[in-house]
Amino acid sequence: MEVNDPNNNTAPNSGSNAPVGSNNHGKNKKPRFNFTWVYIVIAIALGYLFFAGGDLDQNGTSKSVTYTVFKQYVEQGYANKIVANKDDGTVKMFVKPEHIRDVFQQGVTQTGKQPFVQAEFPSADKLDEFVTSQQELGNFKGELSYKRSNDGFMQIFWNLFPLLFIIVVWMLIMRRMGSGGGLSGMGSIFNVGRSRAQLVEKGGENESKVTFKDVAGQASAKQEVQEIVEFLKNPKKFTDLGGKIPKGALLVGPPGTGKTLLAKAVAGEADVPFFSMSGSDFVEMFVGVGASRVRDLFRQAKEKAPCIIFIDEIDAVGRARARNAMMGGNDERESTLNQLLTEMDGFGTNSGVIIMAATNRADILDKALLRAGRFDRQIHVDLPDLNERKAVFKVHLKPLKVDASLDVDLLARQTPGFSGADIANVCNEAALIAARHGKQAVTKEDFLSAVDRIVGGLEKKTKVMTEEEKRTIALHEAGHATISWNLQYANPLIKVTIVPRGSALGAAWYLPEERQITTREQMLDEMCATLGGRAAEELFTGHISSGAMNDLERVTKQAYGMIAYMGMSEALPNLCYYDNSEYSWQRPYSEATAELIDKEVKKMIAEQYERAKQLLLEKREGHNALADLLVEREVIYAEDVENIFGKRPWTSRTEELLTKQEEEDNPDTPDNPDSPDNSSFNTTAL
Repeated sequence: MEVNDPNNNTAPNSGSNAPVGSNNHGKNKKPRFNFTWVYIVIAIALGYLFFAGGDLDQNGTSKSVTYTVFKQYVEQGYANKIVANKDDGTVKMFVKPEHIRDVFQQGVTQTGKQPFVQAEFPSADKLDEFVTSQQELGNFKGELSYKRSNDGFMQIFWNLFPLLFIIVVWMLIMRRMGSGGGLSGMGSIFNVGRSRAQLVEKGGENESKVTFKDVAGQASAKQEVQEIVEFLKNPKKFTDLGGKIPKGALLVGPPGTGKTLLAKAVAGEADVPFFSMSGSDFVEMFVGVGASRVRDLFRQAKEKAPCIIFIDEIDAVGRARARNAMMGGNDERESTLNQLLTEMDGFGTNSGVIIMAATNRADILDKALLRAGRFDRQIHVDLPDLNERKAVFKVHLKPLKVDASLDVDLLARQTPGFSGADIANVCNEAALIAARHGKQAVTKEDFLSAVDRIVGGLEKKTKVMTEEEKRTIALHEAGHATISWNLQYANPLIKVTIVPRGSALGAAWYLPEERQITTREQMLDEMCATLGGRAAEELFTGHISSGAMNDLERVTKQAYGMIAYMGMSEALPNLCYYDNSEYSWQRPYSEATAELIDKEVKKMIAEQYERAKQLLLEKREGHNALADLLVEREVIYAEDVENIFGKRPWTSRTEELLTKQEEEDNPDTPDNPDSPDNSSFNTTAL
């Protein structure tokens, strides 16, 4: 329980610092003043004035009579004062005190000092004529007056009501927008320029529980980030040699690779305050708010230095400034960026403040933001390779109840190109699939089904297809499988299915080699394998269908990339026309070059298409057997293709890496080609 002392300082009720013998406890229990009660009183007063404002001078009994009776009372001399209301057509006659009993049959004690009778009059002219005649006869010595009901109040009310309404709405908006500080809500609108960064501190409410142990893979990125934490924990170790602590580090990589997770690990490991916010938090509809929030953020950071500021998705505010104002440059965003540049490395100093940021679009960031002195380091957080995926799987498998026979190496091989977020999704989806089937543990089949579900979509076994369509799809997918199996650099096949998934009617699943560089021959083999489906349709059905649209799209993009960007054309060798300018609207080559690029693309695709048809004709019997098997079983695996075409004479780089890793993990295991460990890749892939 807390109470307020006379100086508005809060102290525990049982604290030992209160003066002995003081009697402030009783005084401090006064209720705090609240503007809500003022609003209620004003509302009640306005309501009362609205409904009874014109009758505030009433201090007596009233009686409704007909206009004829009213005239009789006036003619008998009972009227003391007559007041008419033109709005509602009523007239009030206030009775003289000596005639109160004649009219009301009661005394002054019961009726009050100013009782009156009320009647409706036909028109103001007739009422004026009647009252004038009675004044001439001496029956009425007072005067006739006119007034409007609630006239004065209603005029004031309707003049002030819009202003009062605006004030009330404004106060409510400010209270909603307020953060509870400053002027108790009334001044909270002025906090719109305050930074919205979330402060993470050791022992605080928002303390991060993530450490570097929770970040699997990304060894090089994790090492660089760990150095930043070491800079802050032990700066003397580096400054003694004359070095300076880096001012900023930019985490760059595809979505889902763990950039924000690394930042959370820094917040959990560092013993310094950690300010976290998103780049979009600087953006606001009010002009100048973004720059104000940048200033306030760095002001708070300087007060708590040494500390770390983390800005997630910095491309929302750090996009390259437009060279031409007519190209749609955002002045508010650019002013925010200018303020950020000034605070990071301007005339002032930010000693002990390290900036961390994350983005997956580093190519569109302003060059001034990326220069040394602002972001001294660019830490690339790439997609995990085979061994890193294995480590990520082990992290996400910890909370799951998995089968003891689960092969983590198999899962790592089946997920090429998957990010850490994708692997986490695979593990969660596998657990859901196992629970859906009532299993007690998550098995290998659940994980493989989860991979298929995420990559290809949900199976649609209820989709109705004719036998001719089913045969065409089988020939198409068998064409992909046949060519990829018989080309050296094509991706190794895992399985082929004609069960519809998502928007696809069939699919061939491969295990792409994880290459650092790709040669022209490797790209051409992949292009040929991609065109195998359309070639098989034309050769063995006599017509082509719309099922190859996705294949043609991929092949066309690949061919244009090889010729226009990679210089892999005989007619345009060693030329790259890639333009990284965001606001460039012109091609960096002439119309003649564009025509030549189109010709080379057509030539390259045509050559590979003819190559695919020639290879399918050579392997006609195996292709037909593969298509028949697909129609019969709908799903076939690499071992089925191997039974038809024989073992592939080429070993993929992925297999070599896996064999090397297994030899390092089990150095005493004899090199037996028939052992389960060495043959599991081809025989138990799926």
